[in-house]
Amino acid sequence: MSANTELAAVPPAETALAVYSKPNGLDPWLDQVRAKVDEFKKVLPDLKTRKGREAYASMAHSIAKSKTALEAVGKEISAKQKEIPKLIDAERKRVWDTLEAWQKEVRKPLDDWQAAEDARVDKHNDAIQQIKDLAIFEAAPTSGHLANIIADLELLEIGDSWEEFLAEAAQVKDQTLIKLRALHTERARYEAEQAELIRLRAEAEAQAQRDRDAQIAREAEERTRREAEQRAQAEREAAARREQELLDQAAAAQRAAEQAARDAEAQAERQRLQLEQQAEQARLAAEQRAEQERQAAAKRAEQAAEQARADERRRADAAAAEIVRQQQAREADLEHKKQINRAALEAFIEGGMTEECAKQAITLIAQRKIPAISISY
Repeated sequence: MSANTELAAVPPAETALAVYSKPNGLDPWLDQVRAKVDEFKKVLPDLKTRKGREAYASMAHSIAKSKTALEAVGKEISAKQKEIPKLIDAERKRVWDTLEAWQKEVRKPLDDWQAAEDARVDKHNDAIQQIKDLAIFEAAPTSGHLANIIADLELLEIGDSWEEFLAEAAQVKDQTLIKLRALHTERARYEAEQAELIRLRAEAEAQAQRDRDAQIAREAEERTRREAEQRAQAEREAAARREQELLDQAAAAQRAAEQAARDAEAQAERQRLQLEQQAEQARLAAEQRAEQERQAAAKRAEQAAEQARADERRRADAAAAEIVRQQQAREADLEHKKQINRAALEAFIEGGMTEECAKQAITLIAQRKIPAISISY
């Protein structure tokens, strides 16, 4: 950079960056060139001569060399300046990485302690939440299931292992036990009521069935008896008519025989006895047929009663199935409402309300004690 041109020397290396980066910093060098240009123009060479023309060319060439030299210095400075950000960035990264490694080295014990502390706190919080979750059910639990949960929770020891969460864990355990015991009492009462209701319904249905069976049997027996008596009476009357006819015939024959001759009396008597025997046989046959008809009618009545009892049992089974279906529908509706109430409870709690306040709010809304507010099921 210290090489001279014919018109002006370039800026020295130690000041070149300051000269080129300063607005109008090269004016002194431009002034040097301009001074020599002005000096050249004071006495202009004669263009008609070769020497004069060469003088013009020489001066222009000198200016070009100054221009090239100054441009070269500026370009070299610019190229070096472009390398500086890369060097700075590399050094910045090296220092950053080194200090960050030292920072992590120094902070590692604290971070390890904090991680262990967070795990310990999370473990206690999870255990407390598990106790709370014991009182939350997707479906209505049985009293037996609740009794087992209560027994297990009562055995849960709340001791020094809970550390600073001891008081909270003890309070949550007591609150959860209160909820579970209340729910156990409610479910036990409900199950007892349902069992009693089913028992009473079964007894009522059984008594009604017995009454119906007895009534059907009495009606069938009475109907069979009347029919048998009617048929027996008809048979007796027919037998009596036939017997009377035979007796009439016998009497007529006897009278004819008496009028005809005494010697025919014995024959007439035999005929009378024969006719009486036939009449007795006819009467006995009629009574036997009447008894057979009565037995057949009794059997038909028994079959009709059995069919009636079977029909009644089917109707009772259908009624019982309908009762079970209605009960299941009520339980499904109750579970549906519980799910909606539970979702509303969680929304209240997430909104900042305590669990007790949220439960009270849902209860009041469900009981329609809050004007213009309701829960859509």
